Amino acid sequence: MSKNELRNNVIAIRNALSAQEIEQKSKTIIKKLFTLSEYQNANTIMAYVDFRNEVPTSGIIQDALANGKKIAIPITDIKNKKLTPSLLHDFPGDLAPGAWGILEPRPECIRPIDPEEIDLVIIPGVAFDEAGNRLGYGGGFYDRFLLRTRRDVILLALAFELQIQSHVYPDKHDIPVQLLVTEERLMDFRC
Repeated sequence: MSKNELRNNVIAIRNALSAQEIEQKSKTIIKKLFTLSEYQNANTIMAYVDFRNEVPTSGIIQDALANGKKIAIPITDIKNKKLTPSLLHDFPGDLAPGAWGILEPRPECIRPIDPEEIDLVIIPGVAFDEAGNRLGYGGGFYDRFLLRTRRDVILLALAFELQIQSHVYPDKHDIPVQLLVTEERLMDFRC
């Protein structure tokens, strides 16, 4: 199976999940995330805004805002293949559909921050392996962005167990996650 075939297969399986399955599995995943010291101790978090049956992040964004954390949402510059983190003050009021229809800060709500300010990055992905390697959507946006973060930043992914695959075709420039939370387990790849 090729990288693109794997990507398409996992997306198709994830898209076949019912709304009830997504809600049930996601509740378990988010509950686990909230117990992690890496989440609790993070002052500034960057999180994706979910789409296409990804693990929902709205509860995380709301929790971070309610608990006085800074939360940044990526703005996607397709032309330059670049992500810019922007602080969010009002969820979902600060957001509007952006690149690929994914919610991102509206032009008048853009508040860029230095990637080095971020303590925890919650990274989306199509599939992951048991070494923390990530198969994204194919643009390399996150791999380029992560090079601009601090060395001690925590890289965390949320995924449904069905997204865990034996091999995700990592390239040498791909940056693996350190923590992966599914409805069935918490994987820590830092050891």
